[in-house]
Amino acid sequence: MELADVALDSFNLSDPAFWLEPRPVREGAFKTLRDERPVSWWEEWEFPDSPYPKGPGYWSLARHDDIWHVSRNPQLFASGQGGVSIGDMPAELAEFFGSMIAMDDPRHFRMRSIVSRGFTPREISKVEEYVKRKAAGVVDRMLEQYGEHGECDFVSEVAAPFPLQIICEMMGIPEADERQMFEWTNVILGLGDPEIADSLDDLMKAGMGLFAYAQALGEDRKANPRDDLTSALMRADVDGEALTAQELGSFFILLVVAGNETTRNAISHGMQLLTQHPDQRALWWGAFEEHTRTAIDEIVRYASPVMHFRRTAVEDCVVGGQPIAAGQKLVMWYGSANRDERIYPDPYRFDITRPLNPQQVGFGAGGPHFCLGANLARREMAVMFDELRRRLPDIHTVGEPAYLQSNFINGIKRLRCAW
Repeated sequence: MELADVALDSFNLSDPAFWLEPRPVREGAFKTLRDERPVSWWEEWEFPDSPYPKGPGYWSLARHDDIWHVSRNPQLFASGQGGVSIGDMPAELAEFFGSMIAMDDPRHFRMRSIVSRGFTPREISKVEEYVKRKAAGVVDRMLEQYGEHGECDFVSEVAAPFPLQIICEMMGIPEADERQMFEWTNVILGLGDPEIADSLDDLMKAGMGLFAYAQALGEDRKANPRDDLTSALMRADVDGEALTAQELGSFFILLVVAGNETTRNAISHGMQLLTQHPDQRALWWGAFEEHTRTAIDEIVRYASPVMHFRRTAVEDCVVGGQPIAAGQKLVMWYGSANRDERIYPDPYRFDITRPLNPQQVGFGAGGPHFCLGANLARREMAVMFDELRRRLPDIHTVGEPAYLQSNFINGIKRLRCAW
């Protein structure tokens, strides 16, 4: 990627218009921040129709080491004070939409201990069979609908349905309800993009729809347990405690949204990257098992599907040489950390053989909030790209992606592909 030369004071991270700039401009801006002002203060944007007042501002963290430090010190940097996105949300809304990612210990530890029971090696091993089955089904439908030489939207036909089908099967959600799940999750993570969700009313309707669905599903599984994750969560307990109906609903929102949207966007970006770098595609396709671990890690690093999370300082401290006052917000830009030249040689080169880096922050920067579903997401990506490699070996993207307008999710709404 050729970066634009962006002067330090020529852009505003808080302005929604910045997130519509071409990718080389945005990447150039973050490189300037890493080099010249790695910890910088920004006023928050005032949205005219928001029911919430303008926030007090935030510290922006652009370098990897500062983000790693904040993420791995939850005793100093809280997740449960106003939420994990830049704008403050009332505590009840932050927990409603964020579940345990918007909690601190001891509540976070209790919640994660319970829901982790659904992500044991035994539970994930059961997923392996239908991950392969769902991937095969996705390609079957593409070939049936579009033929041996076809063209379609990669997002709607491959990247979106595949992880959604898996999470629905894990949770015991009927196939007939998958479309509704897709619509609800799209709205929750598409807030701010006028094509998808342009108001908090849209967000609340989608959230309440998912919440009510989860409660009904949970009550059914309590009375009629099955071999699915919802049943496992309903019977899980830690020190005699099980999930409450409120906790199940909030976690359900987190799992369905995060388990679907982030993997969907990683797969979409992966297809675009492999098209843009045919040498890397040929290398991976030619020795798939040899390169899969590093290829998946490189796609996640390069795409960084979640662009930021936020923490709040619990006490006065110093980050990257900058004094931070108790109560101030710190925004961790994961994409910038994954481009930090201090960590990654030639970070704008897409290289599927790049050595695995345990400090890669595409799944969060370590600490107690590291992505619970990281291994599942990696497996889904590997299985889907293997299915495409074997059955549609020349599949490639056509034209430019339609990107989501967001400073939170590095999303692709539409991406034409052909084979």
